[in-house]
Amino acid sequence: MTELTTLERLAATIESRKGGNPNESYVAKLFDRGPDYAARKLGEEAVETVVAALAGSDEELIGEAADVIFHLAVLLSARDLSIGDVMAELDRRDGISGIAEKASRTSE
Repeated sequence: MTELTTLERLAATIESRKGGNPNESYVAKLFDRGPDYAARKLGEEAVETVVAALAGSDEELIGEAADVIFHLAVLLSARDLSIGDVMAELDRRDGISGIAEKASRTSE
């Protein structure tokens, strides 16, 4: 049997909370409020991560980074996407220069 990765376990937990009671589950509460709310929460966590990177301890940065990954996974799920979809995109980009990859996405 293959052991699940941390991200796979997180994704499975998030999926299991869809449709759950928002009074009993933070994830269910995020889903209940919709993708726009989940996106705002991700934005808040991203800002907190930047603040921790600039002025916080390593532990604060790690904690905020974990919050970003968690809220990103919730937002993706709310849009019927997954961390796996993001990993596939990263795999697609593997071995491509960041400059070349960005140029292929823009008209500039």
